[in-house]
Amino acid sequence: MIKEDFFEKMRNLANNINIRITDSQIEKFYIYMYRILEWNKKINLTAIEDENEIILKHFIDSLTIQKYIEGCKNMIDIGTGAGFPGIPIAIMNDKINITLLDSLNKRINFLNDIIQELKLDNVVAIHGRAEDIAKLNTFREKYDVVTSRAVAQLNILLEYMLPFNKLNGKTISMKGSNIEEIKDATNALNELGGKIQVVENIVLPNTNIQRNIIIVEKIKETSKKYPRKAGVPKKEPL
Repeated sequence: MIKEDFFEKMRNLANNINIRITDSQIEKFYIYMYRILEWNKKINLTAIEDENEIILKHFIDSLTIQKYIEGCKNMIDIGTGAGFPGIPIAIMNDKINITLLDSLNKRINFLNDIIQELKLDNVVAIHGRAEDIAKLNTFREKYDVVTSRAVAQLNILLEYMLPFNKLNGKTISMKGSNIEEIKDATNALNELGGKIQVVENIVLPNTNIQRNIIIVEKIKETSKKYPRKAGVPKKEPL
């Protein structure tokens, strides 16, 4: 894709979701896309390799949560993979301190490379599992916003996410079109100190692709017994 076409597409799609984007920000997305495609030949970063789909399903999709992070000072992105939604949010919000967490060190190497190339001084990438990192005082209950994109069922995901949240902070779970799992998350919400605040159904611009954004507010501290040991939340969901 020639750069002019990329710039026009990013500008139009961002405008479609009410986001103003500068040329310098689009330039960073352009570099980011081609680094993803380069690294994807070596390690599994994404199943999506079509440039138009990367723009829509990774970049624009990540930015659909922009309105929910206004006023946020710090954020952690759990199971970030190739950096979604964390890197797009960082490109658009240089005043938010963002931590990217992933359990695969090869992905962390990629993230560190792109953080350095794009000069994202507000971003750090950490290798580890949420179940282990959330037990550390440096990270536990330190974040205004915790994000995750298509990582696990909500009742499992909340055990990974809510321990990172400050009281009155919020988790933002980015889901596909099917959110039947919400009804199975009642016990997890009660046990972990969360309350569903918003469920927003969105459609990606110029498509019929549906997404759901689930916002959970942290209304009480999470018991120190959570998260349980690595692997347990998935095997024995709350």
